[in-house]
Amino acid sequence: MSNESLHPETLAISSGRPAHTAGEGINLPISLNSTFVAGGPINYGRTGNETWQPLEDAISALEEATSTLVFSSGMAAITAAFSLLPHGAPIVASDQGYSGTMSLLKRYHTEGRLEVRFVDITDTKEVISQLQGAAFLWVESPTNPGLGVAEVSVIIGEAKKRNMGVGFDNTFATPLNQKPLTFGADIVMHSVTKYLAGHSDVILGSLSMKDPALHARLQDARVSYGSIAGPFESWLALRGIRTFPLRFAKAQESAAALAKKLASHKAVTNVRYPGFGAMVSFEITGDAAAAERVCDGASLVTNATSLGGVESTWERRRRWPLESERIPENLIRLSVGCEHLDDLWADIDTALTKA
Repeated sequence: MSNESLHPETLAISSGRPAHTAGEGINLPISLNSTFVAGGPINYGRTGNETWQPLEDAISALEEATSTLVFSSGMAAITAAFSLLPHGAPIVASDQGYSGTMSLLKRYHTEGRLEVRFVDITDTKEVISQLQGAAFLWVESPTNPGLGVAEVSVIIGEAKKRNMGVGFDNTFATPLNQKPLTFGADIVMHSVTKYLAGHSDVILGSLSMKDPALHARLQDARVSYGSIAGPFESWLALRGIRTFPLRFAKAQESAAALAKKLASHKAVTNVRYPGFGAMVSFEITGDAAAAERVCDGASLVTNATSLGGVESTWERRRRWPLESERIPENLIRLSVGCEHLDDLWADIDTALTKA
């Protein structure tokens, strides 16, 4: 059967498997090699590893990509994407999003490496007004941690009319909710650490694409910068992908229910939930100290950064110096996991009430 006819749950389980051969294992082994005998497809561990390909195949299948490259981290993948742009190239990017990306772009802008036109990615007119003469559009939707949603098909379409490259951080929505390559994006980035791997035990990133020439350039960047994925981490991430649609469906269902409950809680002043995904951000009555007390007051939900694991986590995002000033001091970002909804709500309600 072709991938086009398979559902995401099936793709996640069947992609990146070895051929059905009598007596062979159904999982590919981990290749713990740095050096390979001359004459084969791989000569050195920085240029290739047999454990990468199954993971890359699985992500490609989910994103409807022709190819995927895995990197040592999400930031390594993002840096590789921006490395293709010439010095001083004008780009358009959100003024609020993942703090690692924001920090990198602000530094590039200050140093003159790139001319970054920061925009409110949810304001379509503002985005379009800044596209003229730009070389690249970087989209993050929903944004982290504000959960703002862009008109993805519109702004990508406008960028392509102007012959711009488009990169897209699809970590929050995941390919279960949107597939940016189908809207015309050139590169789709994932922090594989999050939902795809899903168990808070690996750090990896990926870039997916349809253009073979773009693949070759990004592969060269990965080799040149040495931002390669570890084989054991790749194997763990692939194992995580096998249950990704099941985990995400449960987390997304609970997130929608929790967003409704939070909206009616007397200690909550604002809830940010885009209607999909497993992230909920909300603001509480009180200041930063009160938000910290809430985060420290739970027994099931862990006060920790990162997200996308089977366990629920939350944190006050402005505790990080690099977080956007547009994010309120009392905003809590909640990554909903796979615990029972009733248990989660009881824990959250207790933390909110006693803070």
